[in-house]
Amino acid sequence: MGTRIVRALIQRATQARVEVAGATVGEIGPGLLVLICAMQGDTKAEADRLAAKIAKLRIFKDDEGRMNRSVLDIHGAALVVSQFTLAADTSRGNRPGFSTAAPPDDGEHLYEYFASALQQQGIPVATGRFGADMAVSLTNDGPVTIWMDTKS
Repeated sequence: MGTRIVRALIQRATQARVEVAGATVGEIGPGLLVLICAMQGDTKAEADRLAAKIAKLRIFKDDEGRMNRSVLDIHGAALVVSQFTLAADTSRGNRPGFSTAAPPDDGEHLYEYFASALQQQGIPVATGRFGADMAVSLTNDGPVTIWMDTKS
């Protein structure tokens, strides 16, 4: 296992969609948009832990308006989109480096594994297309945006 971790940026959404070449390839109603990045050395066990944490993350409002419900509680869905730019290293210069991202084959395998692991938590999952030039749109509810990784 490497020193890096699976990274995710989670946005609570009333709806989200991803298009490739003008065609919708994934779409959800209320739920989560999960932008995910596999880093060098990541494992399936880390993807499993992150999927379980996201499934139980209480960021949806309860009847009193408090963030006290999970995506499972609201019977929501997840749109999982690969985003290698979450691996950006901006410590030197003005152009980010991405050398800490998993190699494409490993990244694609972990991305697909993570989406499956999230689905196994009981969440309907739609996905983008790994490596494609995607247009992602959502209505961020709140807005609520949370950074997560397998280290936290």
